[in-house]
Amino acid sequence: NPANVAAHETGTGPEIFEQMNGDVDAVVCGVGSGGTMTGLGRYFERASPKTEMVLADPKGSILEPLINRNEKVKPGSWLVEGIGEDFIPDILDLKFVKAAYAISDEESLKTARDLLRQEGILAGPSSGTLIAAALHYCRAQKTPKRVVSFVCDRGDKYLSKLYSSSWMAEQGFDVKKPSGTVEDLIVRRHDTGDAIFVRPGDTVKTAYKRMRAGDVSQLPVLDDGGVLIGVIDEQIIYQAIQKSESLVLEGAVSAVMSGTEGFMPPETPMVAAAEALRHKSYIIVSEHSRLVGIVTRVDMLNHLYLKGKI
Repeated sequence: NPANVAAHETGTGPEIFEQMNGDVDAVVCGVGSGGTMTGLGRYFERASPKTEMVLADPKGSILEPLINRNEKVKPGSWLVEGIGEDFIPDILDLKFVKAAYAISDEESLKTARDLLRQEGILAGPSSGTLIAAALHYCRAQKTPKRVVSFVCDRGDKYLSKLYSSSWMAEQGFDVKKPSGTVEDLIVRRHDTGDAIFVRPGDTVKTAYKRMRAGDVSQLPVLDDGGVLIGVIDEQIIYQAIQKSESLVLEGAVSAVMSGTEGFMPPETPMVAAAEALRHKSYIIVSEHSRLVGIVTRVDMLNHLYLKGKI
């Protein structure tokens, strides 16, 4: 839509220029349709020829290789939404782009998390891409520059993804330094509020519903003081309902749960965890009777896959 370009040429550009008191060295933005890049490029070409337009591009997009190396590459894939292309949009004018930076999904996501942690700004993944590219540009300069970028998406839409440590771990974007222990395999940690659990007084039906909602096959059982006292899993429930379906489902978790035998401390070496998973489908990790998390065979397989071992 040509009005897309015009809106940035007549609206966004003048607003930036005014707020920066007429002194803008560079503007960093992404390309979805190309309207922002082209509209701002046209405006600053007239109003401030020194202003450089800088592209923030997800790794996998075809644009950064084309701009930096004149390479036509096959498009890859990326998690960041709304920016990056596998073709050249009709309204994108690449002549305005003076520099381009390819930003990985991991750097985009971690930069967005840093933006919240350090600046209190709740932004989405594509904002992380833009801010990361702006930092790369600034660090490449020999003198201080006045650089503008955008928070172009809201982070509240990504609370269960970008801002969930368990989701980040599932994607292979480790937020903790690897330790080589079973703790590296935990996706839903209790200390971050991601673990799903039940109390001994909850009904078995409640436990079953939480398993379904969380797409898990086992739940730790914690008392009112947060002490880990047992576990209930699908096998326990299945075997119990063979005897008395209605009685078991409405009965307390404490009546059917298993004990704490075989729980592992978080410092257990990875090889020991792997051996344990040969004999059982999950491991409960605890420290001083406190739940750390649960590790399943799928977690181990996902870890090996992300490390390129399978």
